Amino acid sequence: MGPAASGVPETGGTGVGVPWKLLTAPEHLPTVGPEMLVALDVDGTIITHGGECYPEVFEAVRRVVDAGAHVVIATGRGPESTGPVLEMLGLTAGYAVSSNGAITLEVDGGLEGGYRLLDVVTFPPEPTLRRLRELLPTALFMVEDGQARRWVTQPFPPGEVLGTPIVLDFEELCRLPASRVTLRAPDLNSADVHSLLLDAGLHGVSYSVGWTAWVDIAPAGVSKATALERIREHLGLSPFATVAVGDGHNDHEMLDWASWSVAMGQAWRDTQLHAQAIAPAVEDRGLAAVLNSLRFRH
Repeated sequence: MGPAASGVPETGGTGVGVPWKLLTAPEHLPTVGPEMLVALDVDGTIITHGGECYPEVFEAVRRVVDAGAHVVIATGRGPESTGPVLEMLGLTAGYAVSSNGAITLEVDGGLEGGYRLLDVVTFPPEPTLRRLRELLPTALFMVEDGQARRWVTQPFPPGEVLGTPIVLDFEELCRLPASRVTLRAPDLNSADVHSLLLDAGLHGVSYSVGWTAWVDIAPAGVSKATALERIREHLGLSPFATVAVGDGHNDHEMLDWASWSVAMGQAWRDTQLHAQAIAPAVEDRGLAAVLNSLRFRH
């Protein structure tokens, strides 16, 4: 999900890195095929924040998949919300990174939901939950546990969470092992929450703030990049054959990790600073421009 930060988001062609009109994959990357790993953020990259995937983007993703590359969805979404994206893109094998790296999925189109949990990293959420509740007593909280089940203190605003998480008392929520903690403050904006968290004194966790007042909190040292690196090593791929595209604070480590990293045009400047190139915005089919710039075998 996209970040909140001070400043003005850059548009395609005006940020750091390579302007999108000159977007060309670097020569060191192999041609698209089984020796390449392509990591893609979902919201703001594959689909718009309104939930639309443009045909040009879908076709570009399918072109990379059909050429044999390892396309890995890397998202802040939990598994239940990642499954529909896998289905939409026709991804029936391989791997996906969910919950900002705390959960790695093995993609299997023959299973209900299209995946199985492969690796889950959890942490005790109580100190974080109590500190956040002290700072924001009216906030809503959600905990995703080690089985990717979701528990909330009260329902989130309509349309923000796929499915129906189970309502649980705050004290019981504190006792669950958490792969992710989510804070939602409907009465605040993202800049307000971002400012509060800067001095929150949270320990043993990492966090990212979204475009709305939505915060995802993960175990310390866990990110999309850590999960992607395990996948890359498992597949036996060169670290110089990796591509990553994203638009948010939770993509910073992934963009730093990739051999070629591209930030979306609508990303905030601090996110673009982690990328080697800037794509058009998601509304301008930016991901299609990135993927079509890769070299394909003829």
